[in-house]
Amino acid sequence: MNLELLESFGQNYPEEADGTLDCISMALTCTFNRWGTLLAVGCNDGRIVIWDFLTRGIAKIISAHIHPVCSLCWSRDGHKLVSASTDNIVSQWDVLSGDCDQRFRFPSPILKVQYHPRDQNRVLVCPMKSAPVMLTLSDSKHVVLPVDDDSDLNVVASFDRRGEYIYTGNAKGKILVLKTDTQDLVASFRVTTGTSNTTAIKSIEFARKGSCFLINTADRIIRVYDGREILTCGRDGEPEPMQKLQDLVNRTPWKKCCFSGDGEYIVAGSARQHALYIWEKSIGNLVKILHGTRGELLLDVAWHPVRPIIASISSGVVSIWAQNQVENWSAFAPDFKELDENVEYEERESEFDIEDEDKSEPEQTGADAAEDEEVDVTSVDPIAAFCSSDEELEDSKALLYLPIAPEVEDPEENPYGPPPDAVQSSLTDEGIGSEKKRQSSSDGPQAPKKKPKTTNIELQGVPNDEVHPLLGVKGDGKSKKKQAGRPKGSKGKDKDSPFKPKLYKGDRGALPLEGAAKGKVQAELGQPLTAGGAISELL
Repeated sequence: MNLELLESFGQNYPEEADGTLDCISMALTCTFNRWGTLLAVGCNDGRIVIWDFLTRGIAKIISAHIHPVCSLCWSRDGHKLVSASTDNIVSQWDVLSGDCDQRFRFPSPILKVQYHPRDQNRVLVCPMKSAPVMLTLSDSKHVVLPVDDDSDLNVVASFDRRGEYIYTGNAKGKILVLKTDTQDLVASFRVTTGTSNTTAIKSIEFARKGSCFLINTADRIIRVYDGREILTCGRDGEPEPMQKLQDLVNRTPWKKCCFSGDGEYIVAGSARQHALYIWEKSIGNLVKILHGTRGELLLDVAWHPVRPIIASISSGVVSIWAQNQVENWSAFAPDFKELDENVEYEERESEFDIEDEDKSEPEQTGADAAEDEEVDVTSVDPIAAFCSSDEELEDSKALLYLPIAPEVEDPEENPYGPPPDAVQSSLTDEGIGSEKKRQSSSDGPQAPKKKPKTTNIELQGVPNDEVHPLLGVKGDGKSKKKQAGRPKGSKGKDKDSPFKPKLYKGDRGALPLEGAAKGKVQAELGQPLTAGGAISELL
């Protein structure tokens, strides 16, 4: 459908809940691709579930990690995904095949991974208690970015909209702007509170359109800046934020903030409850508060790149927030009128005649002229919403949708196939050798798969005993955070377990697995369950 026709001239933000996406596993993080056609969800059993957002159906499941997935990012063309898990591993995935291209093992847990907006050969990684690292995927090399204070390594980082600069922020409120190619310091400033005290930087987020970015700080204020002003201020500048957004009544701390697709609105998810606050960027006024289920804690928020739709995650389920669509028939027929009661209709003299005798000559010639015009129905105009401001054409190689293969639950009950007895007899006649051959062929693409290359990233002075914030307190690896929110009952590990073998079986081929192969898969099934337990307890 043409996106220009969907643009509403009034408010352009969601107003109500529009259903949920249940990944069976507990969802932890989500991100849209560049066009908003696919939504990738990272789960606590290590899987990445890719949803077709138009049909709201699962398009692909990638059995990515053993431990929970804590960060995801799409490449610019949508063909690759980079993911980080709580066991300090960063992986790149081919979305179509589901294969892992590369792995990187870090000494400390990963807080965030992000592709370079224009060069998918480079990935920005933010490890805990370490300076940010920029990976080059082609040669598996890495560059540690310079930091302001070597004693303060609680650093967050983000590429700007086009990847020309990297913005980093530390726990003392210092923002550094680095040139991406050379890592040279271009500009810097300190975020201060009213009494000139500094406040820790929690996250930096950029708008998809325009030069604005926001900084989420520990003092519970979201500051919006203009990137052009930051660059002109230079080193140790003192730029003033365009807006300061906060919840003055409840003093809410913010878990996750992001811009709308057009950059005109800002949404922030509360760290205390499932509540989304939406502000208008230009004025700074709060326009909407969306409330989810009471007692649930928010984990992640993502705004659709093109439409006024928000995806939020709480209690392992992805909630969708959208506008209330009101049917407006006059948009299809301008002279359409809605009637409260029946009205007697007066028929025109020539209304139902085959040939209109009352039609005037000039109109007829005009209609004939319109019929002779050649209408171009082959060329496709690029959709402005999908193009960047410095691009005129869409990416022809972009991966917008995934082909979905139908899953047959019970192949024996196929009315068009041979009867079950014939299938059984043919199986026994073929013998064990041929059965093994069939089994290996059913695993077809997996047999010749080569093991992805794993690169160990050595970082100086980084502690090895750090535990990811999702998993609980530092020290005892088995310790778990106290349960938050309402008790889960059957919603945690126990609910997940009956579904997992079915989904893995679907991934690895529909034929039953025999002998050693079955044991191997069961062993693999066991691992995600135990690793994801901590997240289930937390949620």
